Amino acid sequence: MAGLSGYDRVYRGRQLDSRQYQDNLSEKYYDRDFIRPLDLTSLPILSEENYQSDNDIAIKKSVGIGCGLVSLITENLLIHPFIVLRRQCQVNPRATTYHLVPITLIPVMIRLHQTQGLNTLWKGIGSVLLIRGLTLGIEDLLSKITPWPKEIDNNSSIKAFGQHILLKCVSIGIVAPFYSASLVETVQSEIASEKPGILDVFRDGAIRLLEVGTKGRLIPIYALLTPHITYGVAKYLFGLIVRNVVTRIMFLRDRRSQEKLVKLHATLISMCAADVAFYPLETVLHRLHLQGTRTIIDNLDSGRSVMPLLTGYNGAFDCYRTIINSEGTMGLYKGFGALVLQFGIHFLVLKATKYILTEIGTIFKTKSKVVKTPGQMYYNDA
Repeated sequence: MAGLSGYDRVYRGRQLDSRQYQDNLSEKYYDRDFIRPLDLTSLPILSEENYQSDNDIAIKKSVGIGCGLVSLITENLLIHPFIVLRRQCQVNPRATTYHLVPITLIPVMIRLHQTQGLNTLWKGIGSVLLIRGLTLGIEDLLSKITPWPKEIDNNSSIKAFGQHILLKCVSIGIVAPFYSASLVETVQSEIASEKPGILDVFRDGAIRLLEVGTKGRLIPIYALLTPHITYGVAKYLFGLIVRNVVTRIMFLRDRRSQEKLVKLHATLISMCAADVAFYPLETVLHRLHLQGTRTIIDNLDSGRSVMPLLTGYNGAFDCYRTIINSEGTMGLYKGFGALVLQFGIHFLVLKATKYILTEIGTIFKTKSKVVKTPGQMYYNDA
């Protein structure tokens, strides 16, 4: 200020050294610690929206994994009784009750439980799981020793797609005799037949493979390869198309959908659609596999007796014509009610699991934590 340039700096009557004052201005004020405001620009501010978004993604991911695990258990274990009922209905040409709707199967299941116990609905489950594992193992082995890809996607070339289908044909053909042996185990009555061992499916499959000549009414496995492979590949391609279409539709409807859940629902819908579309061909194929095997099955008209399988089909076309002429068109859909129960329960289990896991995730979800900027915050350098 004008007129004060010649005066020394003083504090409470004492003169201050100007040099000391300049050097210590940033840290000291008259030999005392200088308190500076805390710079908050470097502190991470947690946004409430970001926190909730990350939390929701984690919950959706956990729900997807949980639903996938439960769906796998349901597909391989819980719905097996309905596969048993459906196959027993399909292969019985003398059945007068077709069980086209689920309600007619309920009293039959109760009677089977009363006469044979609950285990009768789980027969053959070991061989079914072994066949599924064998199929996966063969596909994996073929993909390693050949250039045929085990999986394909939308970016795969036509050549890769053709090689993938070839891999499916070979694996289905190799598993065919063991599939036939597993089919026998799932339909034969336990009260009129000896209970098979866990690995008997491989022994019986090998025997069926070595029977190259006709033995009575038994159809050689090589004569069944063409319809068996055709059925397997056609059903796989149909399911693949349905799954891709459903996946695209679900993503278009909700782009924020959890990818694993979308694929899980699309896979289940494609399986259901494929089983419904190819049900008549499956009925024909199962009857050809069991012809001449001397299998005794449960009589699902009453649920209290057994009956032998006695058929004399000359091939797939003859079997189809015979069923149409003697049993009507609906004869190709015998046991369809079991299929409805199978996928109905599968969908209900999946929906219930998703709801329960979502509720659990909501309960345990931590409340959003937001760091607010305080009005005054200081720290001491000393």
